[in-house]
Amino acid sequence: MPQIQANGTRLNYELSGPSGAPVVVFSNSLGTSLAMWDAVVPHLRGRYRILRYDTRGHGASEVRDAPAEVADLADDLLGLLDALGIARAHVVGLSLGGMTGQALAARAPDRVQSLTLMATAAWMPTREAWDERAETVRAQGTQAIVAATMGRWFTPGFPERAPDAVAAVSRQFVECDRHGYAVCCNAIGRMDLRPILERITAPTLVIAGRDDPATPPAKSEEICAGIPQAELVVLPKAAHLLAVEQPEAAAAHLLGFLDRHRGAPAEAKGATAFEEGLSNRRSVLGEAHVDRSLAAAGGFATPWQDFITRTAWGEVWGDPRLPWKTRSLVTLAMMVALGREEEFKLHVRPALRNGVTEAELQALLIQTAIYAGVPAANGAFKLVREVLGDELA
Repeated sequence: MPQIQANGTRLNYELSGPSGAPVVVFSNSLGTSLAMWDAVVPHLRGRYRILRYDTRGHGASEVRDAPAEVADLADDLLGLLDALGIARAHVVGLSLGGMTGQALAARAPDRVQSLTLMATAAWMPTREAWDERAETVRAQGTQAIVAATMGRWFTPGFPERAPDAVAAVSRQFVECDRHGYAVCCNAIGRMDLRPILERITAPTLVIAGRDDPATPPAKSEEICAGIPQAELVVLPKAAHLLAVEQPEAAAAHLLGFLDRHRGAPAEAKGATAFEEGLSNRRSVLGEAHVDRSLAAAGGFATPWQDFITRTAWGEVWGDPRLPWKTRSLVTLAMMVALGREEEFKLHVRPALRNGVTEAELQALLIQTAIYAGVPAANGAFKLVREVLGDELA
């Protein structure tokens, strides 16, 4: 993933989605990385341009073992938006990411189109407790507190029901740099955002986990009491890391909220730069496939690669009026009708990444039998089996 200097800190980030769509930026919790949003992002894919990044000292971002405040983390995010040329964004943060979002929305209200705060707080006493946790981690690493942390982050029984999801979060936590974690602990201990909540003018959605012992619903109610434009949702059967434990519910509330505050309807983009099209093409088809195609083009086919990258992937797939899920369904249907087998196979996996479910793919192919013919649909079912194999239910 690319890295960029923001507020004097090298931040690791990922930016994908239609180049003409509104930007949604995701800020991670203490002790995780941008990967904590993996189960939420597919629900927005292709409808919004998605920016994820690792908070300083987390993931692959730079570790700065120097005192910092939550305001500094907000300045990091503001610097990231500046470095990427993003004037306004919908900001989504969980726990520490939500604290960062509050500070940014109060500090630079003109840059925040909407604000979504998940499982977070404006004030987390006591400072002594946070400093003690920081010292423990500095001395022993995050491994020393991983078991206790996972116990607070998930409801009883969830680790048994979703061992892979919890294992992924545990790995992120254990791999978090001890100094980066400790610096953010100290920042939380010194934080009190309550006096600045009234400065937040962006429409705000606050999502709490009903069973969250770390930031219980009362913390979310406190935020809502301070922000004039805030609304509250409490998710049942969810503890602290609700974006992992209840991703479908969290994404549904988030997407509905974003759509209500999306802004003016998008327009067709027209001429698009090669790099914008390349970003969309890699996001949909995967970097490896696109890089192979470009490398194999040679002098004769390079103008063709330039054309399809700018036109098909920049102007068409970059037009946010149709989300990528819809474009995937349309593309697959047309490939069945036209008998374009290789192109159909190319777009099967991207369709699933764009949010098409296996059941929806099945329903699409059955419909093509009515409008494109039974032999064409029969062939498409065989091609899907070739591509997905044992992954099919």
